[in-house]
Parts: sequence; C-alpha cells; structure tokens
Amino acid sequence: MAKKLVDSIQMEVRDAQPCRKEFDFVVPADVVKSEAEKTVREIAGRVSVNMIKTKYDGEIREELQRKIMYAAFEMASKDEVYDIISCGIEGKPELKLDAEFKFTLGADVAPEIEVGDYKAIKVEIPKDAVTDEQVEERVKFYRTMYGNYADVEGAAQAEDMLKVSYKSDFELPEDATPAVKRQAEADNTFIWLSEPESIPGCIKALTGAEKGKEYTFDAVYPADYREAALAGKTVKYTVKVEGIQRRSVLTDEELAEKARVKSLEEFRDMLRKAMEQESETKHHNEVVEAVYKRLAEQVGDVELPPNVLQSEVSKELQKIAREVVKSEEDAETFKKELETHKAAAEKAARESLKKSFILRKIAKLENISLSQGEVDEQLNQMSRYYGYKEKEFRAMLEKNGGMDDLQLDLINAKVLSMLAESAAK
Repeated sequence: MAKKLVDSIQMEVRDAQPCRKEFDFVVPADVVKSEAEKTVREIAGRVSVNMIKTKYDGEIREELQRKIMYAAFEMASKDEVYDIISCGIEGKPELKLDAEFKFTLGADVAPEIEVGDYKAIKVEIPKDAVTDEQVEERVKFYRTMYGNYADVEGAAQAEDMLKVSYKSDFELPEDATPAVKRQAEADNTFIWLSEPESIPGCIKALTGAEKGKEYTFDAVYPADYREAALAGKTVKYTVKVEGIQRRSVLTDEELAEKARVKSLEEFRDMLRKAMEQESETKHHNEVVEAVYKRLAEQVGDVELPPNVLQSEVSKELQKIAREVVKSEEDAETFKKELETHKAAAEKAARESLKKSFILRKIAKLENISLSQGEVDEQLNQMSRYYGYKEKEFRAMLEKNGGMDDLQLDLINAKVLSMLAESAAK
C-alpha cells in the first residue's frame, strides 16, 4: 500500500519562545516528484502530461504546496500533542517539482498550566431570600408602570410626561441626521421627567413647570453622547409646555387585568417566582466569580502566546476607542493618551486570555465540549434578542469571526458552571 503524504514528511520541533514553537519540515525530493506527478494527473484529464507541466507549472506547484502544507499541519496537530492556537508558514518557501522541499511552520501554542485541585475549591456565599416587602415593592412599581397617563392641572412633578414644543440655539451641520434635527427642535412632542433624560437637565428645569408657559435652560451633553454632533456641546433650549400628564396608580383589579392574571395574589406569586430566579442567577454569578478568583490565584502567572496576545490587545484597544471616541475632538484626545489606552488594553487582554486558557485546560481535563444543538439554541436566542432572522444572524457571525467567540463563551460558561456546582457542595 502506498504511503500517505503525511507519513513521508520529516518533522522536527523547536521552542522559539514561551508558548511559541517552530515546526521544521522536510519533504524528500522523491516524494515531491511523486506527489507532483499525482497532482499533474489530477489536473490533466485528457490533456497531455508534458503540456500540463509546461503550461500549468505555477498551478501545479500551488496545488502541491497546498497539499504538503495541509499534511504538515496534520502532522503538527496529530494526537493533540501540541495545543496549537494559531499558526502560519515562516517566510516564503519556494517549491520546486524535482528537489527537496524545506519549510517552517510557526505556531502559537496554549501555555502549560497547572490548575491544581480545582474541584477542591469551596466558597460559601449566602443566597438572598426574597422577602414579602420586596415583592410588595415590585407590585408597587408595576401599579405605576402599567398605569395610564391622564391630563392633570398644576405644576409638573417627577415622572410626569409633558407635551412640549422646543427649539434650541444649536446650529445644525449640513449632514445632520434626523435624530440630531429632532434633538435640536421639535413641535408637539413628549418629554418624560424621568431617567434617562431625553434632553440633559430637562428634569431639573421642567419639574414645577406649568401648562402654557415657556422655560429656558442649558443642556450640557456628555462627551460620550450617542450623537457625535452633540457630544460635549452646551445647548440652550426654549421649551413651551403644551400639557402635563401623570400616570394613575392601578387598583388591585386593574393591575391583575393588565398582567392578565385572575387575581393580585396570583400576580404576587408570579413576581415572587421571577424574583427568586433573579436571586438564583445573582447567587450563581457571585459563586462563579469567587471560584474563578480563587482558581486564578492558585494558578498564578501564565505565559501567553505572543501573537495571540498582540491580537487580543488590538481588539481591546478598538473596544476602548469605540467607547470613548464620539467626535473629532475625542479622536485627538485619544491619540494623545494612546499609551495610557494601550496599557489598559494590554492589562484587559492579559486577564481575558489567562482566564480563557485556564478554562480551556479544565475543559480538556473534563472532556467538556459543545453539541451543535447547544450552539444552535444560543444562536436562536441571540437572533431573537437582537431582532434578526437566525440564518442572517449566523451568517453575520461567521463573516466577522464572531462564531469562534460565541463557542468559546459557551464552553467557558459550561466550565464555570461545573466549577460553581462543585464549589457550592
């Protein structure tokens, strides 16, 4: 039986630096020639071999190199001796169809981590009980939230809804978005005197306002305001109050009807169960956080793959930029403070990768894996939450590389849940 290509390649492994290995491969000349002939026959079809060799030399070498590289990676990752995270060919090796072929595969590998007796970690965190007073507070909240607005006379109070017309001294840029235009001026619209404020400072300025009167105030927009054109700006507003509406507080019967239950007691029971589930989730998260903190201390410092670290730092830096840069002025400030942001990004990246590699090691030790059903279920939930069709959401994740992150998050969650369960026993 003819030997497979992977069995004919010679491989040596060298430690290049911590979490970095280099795999040196040699493909003997006779193997190159033999595989070249096979590749030619695959391409040839009914065209003569000599014509193929002459006319399609580049294509033959490209296809043969692809086969050799695939076989080389198969060798390097065989039996998972080396936990390869990412890899690539060093330099630009030149393949000739009648000579020995040498090349090097550089690979970042997972760090060697001693996780110790992670199942022996125990934490005691008391679980908050749901009290009758807390349930009544939640009932009170829904009495108001479900209440209908009705016109009222007198001065406006906190939580009221005001019908207003307003204008400002903000000069609209030529490319102003519809949202910015509405923020600068509007007729017969509504402002709620509750958080989050639709216009900064409107609660303080309009509490006590009366129907038919005008009020002026300065709105100071935060530097990270969602509309870049207004971010960091101080804008003077003139607001005319057209009407004031206030929520009514629902009776027991009205609240039960709104909640679509038979009685207020049934509504209380429903709220209690929901609040107990919230308490359970909160307790689980606290246990997970405490267990991982103990585990991270137990593991200590972890060497990280250099290229993987660099990539993660870049991602963290981009995340910081998205959070702080909302205008051209912000961009200039960001550039001036770049070294500070880089340091913050590297710290976050190191913490994130350390956690990921610790949990990866435990997942391997415990043979924890994902089923396709678990991935599909998560995709279904996320697509509904974000308002996408599942097929579109999946395609979007696959395109931007988010699918790997999703699977990593799911695996990590399973490992942490296993640790939390063990720690709470």
